[in-house]
Amino acid sequence: MSSFEWLVVGLGNPGTKYERNRHNIGWMVIDNLIEKYNLSLSEEKKAHIAQLNYKRKNVILAKPTTYMNLSGKAVQSLKIKFKIPNERIIAIVDDYNLPLGKLHLKFGGSDAGHNGIASIIQEINDKNFYRLRCGIGNDFPKGMLVEYVLSNFRNDEADTLNLMIQKAVQSIETVIEFGAARAMTLINSERLWKSKSNNQEVLND
Repeated sequence: MSSFEWLVVGLGNPGTKYERNRHNIGWMVIDNLIEKYNLSLSEEKKAHIAQLNYKRKNVILAKPTTYMNLSGKAVQSLKIKFKIPNERIIAIVDDYNLPLGKLHLKFGGSDAGHNGIASIIQEINDKNFYRLRCGIGNDFPKGMLVEYVLSNFRNDEADTLNLMIQKAVQSIETVIEFGAARAMTLINSERLWKSKSNNQEVLND
């Protein structure tokens, strides 16, 4: 039995040239969680990781250093080491099918053309894990998807980006505290981000 309840993996590419890319939104969310809770990073063979204790639950936060297309190798290594079942894995990913700033929590399904998700499915031999999909928009000409996801967020998108990162952090916290089923309902309906005065009521109803 694992002492860790979740493995939360932010997908992205290592290196300063990629750090503000749309493709690296997963890394940005993990970095924000690490900063928020003043955690220290340690280096595994295939990932940078931190251990978070939230609401008395232990969680592994991970940033694979394998590059996006080999993300599954890091996930497989970590899930074995920390004895975390596939249904307790959350991959935080960019999604050009969603408008910038939109979030969607999904369990299972296809890779939807995302190479990082495809790698995880291949390496763990299972589709049944969670994906927190972070919308990056699709403002690119036909045939320019690769260039788009490897481009930086524009300055005029900064406010929406920062809000999305904060919402993604709150989404992960909600999964840990209330469970994935309840969190999915709150996130996908956007009820999680009602006014603060109503927030506790929304969580508890």
